[in-house]
Amino acid sequence: MSEWMRKSPLEWQAFVNKEVKVTASEKNEFQGWVLTTDPVSANVVLVNFLADGRASVTGVTGHAVRAVEVLREGDEATRERLLALFAPKGSPAYSPGDLDRRKSRLKTWLEENGIPVSEEGDPRGSLRVAGLLTVHPPYGPEDCSGSNEIVLARVQGLLAGHVPAGP
Repeated sequence: MSEWMRKSPLEWQAFVNKEVKVTASEKNEFQGWVLTTDPVSANVVLVNFLADGRASVTGVTGHAVRAVEVLREGDEATRERLLALFAPKGSPAYSPGDLDRRKSRLKTWLEENGIPVSEEGDPRGSLRVAGLLTVHPPYGPEDCSGSNEIVLARVQGLLAGHVPAGP
């Protein structure tokens, strides 16, 4: 078993928004910005920004990963470019200040209603709700993820009635 497979999902998550070189089995090498890692399979999704404004996305299966070397840290602009890649067409663009306000309002509202909430990652990171699901920027109902479908549906319903459509 490779060193990569021995890491925990939290350790894999630490590579998100960093440019890396992945050495895989068969001596294949892949380079790009880590968009995400899969907490179950250890798969790594890499993005390379192309000169024409498009992006190339590559997936490396977790069992094939032999080593991951960080080449450079991502900045806020890189993080926003990565997040924007998969934003629905026509979705509003949020400034960093807008995201801060949305996150703060949602966190306050959840706390006022007795729902446990904590912040994850950097200041514009996700909110962890009741230890069961995560609300990612821009903090709307469609930005929730979690494995418990019942809790997920209920929290999404609550958010749908609370979160304003705009910034």
